[in-house]
Amino acid sequence: MSIQFIKEVCLNVSDLERTRAFYKNVLGFSVISQVDQRHVFFRVGKQVLLCFNPEATKNEKVLPPHFATGRQHVAFEIAVEEYEPWKQTLAEAGIAILHEQHWKENLYSCYFHDPDGHVLEFVPPGIWE
Repeated sequence: MSIQFIKEVCLNVSDLERTRAFYKNVLGFSVISQVDQRHVFFRVGKQVLLCFNPEATKNEKVLPPHFATGRQHVAFEIAVEEYEPWKQTLAEAGIAILHEQHWKENLYSCYFHDPDGHVLEFVPPGIWE
């Protein structure tokens, strides 16, 4: 038996419409589910990004509560040749690069914030190999 990959990642957000606009319009994720005042879910390749309003989900009775506090981190893998175009997309959207990291050879990643201050990262294949 083995686990194949992480299927879902969850972030807590304060404004679902602002979150929807950022992840859909800036990063190009498709919306797969939205419930007013509760959540918006996005398709990210074969994975899912769950964005919850923690005030609506921290006291769940049917499912285990979904919530956290503070800034969280998610890294999105991108093709090496798309690294510079993605940085340009962020710049055009007025999103500052917080840090650019040289990992090895010609592999770089960049960190930036989403509207809730979560630390997002674009990473190339190979940094963990």
